[in-house]
Amino acid sequence: MGFAGLAVGSAFSGLKPVCEFMTFNFAMQAIDQIVNSAAKTLYMSGGIVKCPIVFRGPNGAAAGVGAQHSQDFSAWYGSVPGLKVVSPWNSEDAKGLLKAAIRDPNPVVVLENELEYGISYPMSTEALSEDFVLPIGKAKIEREGKDITLVSHSRSVGFCMKAAELLAKDGISAEVINLRSIKPLDTETIFKSIKKTNHIVSVEQGWASFGVGSEICAQVMENEAFWHLDAPMTRVTGADVPTPYAANLEGLAFPDEHVIVKAVRDNLDKKVGF
Repeated sequence: MGFAGLAVGSAFSGLKPVCEFMTFNFAMQAIDQIVNSAAKTLYMSGGIVKCPIVFRGPNGAAAGVGAQHSQDFSAWYGSVPGLKVVSPWNSEDAKGLLKAAIRDPNPVVVLENELEYGISYPMSTEALSEDFVLPIGKAKIEREGKDITLVSHSRSVGFCMKAAELLAKDGISAEVINLRSIKPLDTETIFKSIKKTNHIVSVEQGWASFGVGSEICAQVMENEAFWHLDAPMTRVTGADVPTPYAANLEGLAFPDEHVIVKAVRDNLDKKVGF
């Protein structure tokens, strides 16, 4: 709470602080600073008091740290007007989105993943350049496909990529969308993909209730892309329970590539048509 308050005050005074939480679970102690002071002051001051600040740190489940340290707050922060929220998956995302967040004049929440910190990913020549910045609000198609759309963010993108490889062995071509940005959400890329594949599965490690997948589902329902679906959208999520501490139960609480493959097969089998 103290760090966040000092950082927000610094932003009001013209600095551009980066406030790091050891884990976003601890950010619950500073939720008033983030959701009220940082997110709303520009609006409440009539555009006079700006708050160019970045809140960053690990988000979502780690491993063996219990229920209070294994929570995904993507949907929480994504629902708050005044906040931009990004969720990187690989090294390119982490670099490009953090630089974009620091350059942005608004409060930006950067939700990283602890289990991805120790994983190496290839970097393109472009991504290695000093000027490399990714636009906030633009998703990336990580893998082209024609039979079904898999849309995800953060660590779940990796599981979607593995699932797509498994599905390809059986002749199923899955398109994988890496959201990168939770708010603003790149619905244009999602809708365009649906019109091509006619099927969609959202994948996340957050809770099923009121999650990112729920928002995507609502956006699809409210758009003409809905009429291109050959089956209802499927959501793959974490279990709606506090994360277990026991390793065997923890493993059952979150989806992996095998769960995604099953969800894809079930979705393709429905083909009810509208």
